[in-house]
Amino acid sequence: MNFIIEPWHWLVLGVLLILFELILPSFAALWFGVAAILVAILFWLFPSLSLTTQIIFWIILSISCTLYWFKFIKPLSIDKTKAGLARESTIGQVGMVIQTDLTHDHVKVRFPMPILGADEWNCRTLSPVAVGDRVRVVDISGNDLVIQPHQSTQKPL
Repeated sequence: MNFIIEPWHWLVLGVLLILFELILPSFAALWFGVAAILVAILFWLFPSLSLTTQIIFWIILSISCTLYWFKFIKPLSIDKTKAGLARESTIGQVGMVIQTDLTHDHVKVRFPMPILGADEWNCRTLSPVAVGDRVRVVDISGNDLVIQPHQSTQKPL
């Protein structure tokens, strides 16, 4: 008795591999499952594909999907905030003053990347600053960031 591979075999294999991903924490089986489903679609569109060709397509698609995940998708999910990090990682961050009319030498500063969970902070200043000035965090005092004007390292032309 000869066993003949049908497109639904690849589809079931793909769904099982994707479901198997529920117990694995690595996302590896997910991409093998996606590749199996893609092979099922290819085999359904081109029923004359040999078993060897199907397996080669599955291997190539599995590798391609996995590489695509690590190169393009996974970097998007990396948390770029500084929340939960030590004080030393906050000191030295550079931001821009967006408001100066606050009380007790406070100004509002926007940072390009969230610091301690927020991208805008009310900060204490060590010297006068104006809206649009670049400032650098030099200390943390209670719930406030202490800032001073940032000197650019570029030399004038």
